[in-house]
Amino acid sequence: MVFDLEVAGLERLPPDGPYIVAANHHNYLDGVVLCAALPRRIAFLVMPRVYHATRLHRLFHRWAGHIPLHRERPDPTAIRRALGILERGGVVGIFPEGPFSVRGRLERGQPGVALLALHSSAPVVPVGITGTYEALAGRRLYGPRRPPLGVRIGAPLVFAAARRGD
Repeated sequence: MVFDLEVAGLERLPPDGPYIVAANHHNYLDGVVLCAALPRRIAFLVMPRVYHATRLHRLFHRWAGHIPLHRERPDPTAIRRALGILERGGVVGIFPEGPFSVRGRLERGQPGVALLALHSSAPVVPVGITGTYEALAGRRLYGPRRPPLGVRIGAPLVFAAARRGD
């Protein structure tokens, strides 16, 4: 492997059934690192500009089962696709921050994780990724640096939909 990767908390992942991976997001390496670290295939929600960046990107994302998600407006098609994957027992990956963090720190999250969790009852597995920002910061035309990468998996969280009138 090109990078040293340390993964902590694999035992916290649900052994089967659906779950939602919610991770911080520094750059394109985050999805690659999660796919290498986690044992199950992850269908990521991906912004269209990334999904359709090139013909190769489109082919890869389609092959991987990723879902294009428009952030500028509600996207019921993407949400239905993600809920369908969860309903079939799959894993959906989402970066709640949306676009990459440009400062290397956690940004304000968007409501997509909560929407999926409340509509599917699937547990949300919080994941922290370290080292990917340092690997590519300021490296537009050069290969990545090789800092150690880390994935820390938190305990799954289950959210129940609030009942009206309670």
